[in-house]
Amino acid sequence: MADIRTIRDTLSTNDEVLALAQAGAPEGVWVRAEQQRGGRGRQGRAWVSPPGNLYASVLVRLQPHDPSAPSLALVAAVAVAETTEAFGAAPQIKWPNDLLVDGAKLSGILLERAGDAVVVGIGVNLAHHPENIDRPATSLSVILGHAPEPDAFVSALADAFARWLYRWRAEGLDPVRARWLEKAHPVGTALTARLPDGTSLDGLFDGLDATGALRLRLADGQVHVIHAADVFLIRD
Repeated sequence: MADIRTIRDTLSTNDEVLALAQAGAPEGVWVRAEQQRGGRGRQGRAWVSPPGNLYASVLVRLQPHDPSAPSLALVAAVAVAETTEAFGAAPQIKWPNDLLVDGAKLSGILLERAGDAVVVGIGVNLAHHPENIDRPATSLSVILGHAPEPDAFVSALADAFARWLYRWRAEGLDPVRARWLEKAHPVGTALTARLPDGTSLDGLFDGLDATGALRLRLADGQVHVIHAADVFLIRD
């Protein structure tokens, strides 16, 4: 059974698990908070954290022959997608690890590393979703007509994550990558990638390379491999 520790309130579950990692906690420990006061997403964005949603983080201890640490984002995305499906929704993954339903964001994932410890933070909009932000968002309450209980969701998620973490470690990235592609928007989907230097590229989704990086086919037919970017679907 997964080691899931539930707390009422915290700045962020990633901070809680990082502290546990520094104190010597083993791989597989989870922390779930009923609410966060300082939840964060990628690139320092605030993650709105009212009670009723899932805010949870898990500790992974890297081993010498593991695939690259950033590819744990794919592991997490697949685990969240499968768990969400088990509760009745059908999300699509957008690179590297956002889950969307009808183009609206349902879940986000943030990896943070300290030495051999990687903390995988996962937020899922179960009961609520933010309004008045720069991209559409949704929740399972809207999609299903009811919100799953966070305890039940995190228990199922922990099982799915452990299963895919085992395959990632035992079989390499290939099976994770293949499952990720099954759950992603189709090849040929129009995307905009905002790169860390502030420039943007428009192109068509061309799958993932062997490391899990995004392949973006440009208008001239060239394929640009992207390792870090904010990616947006181009809507008709």
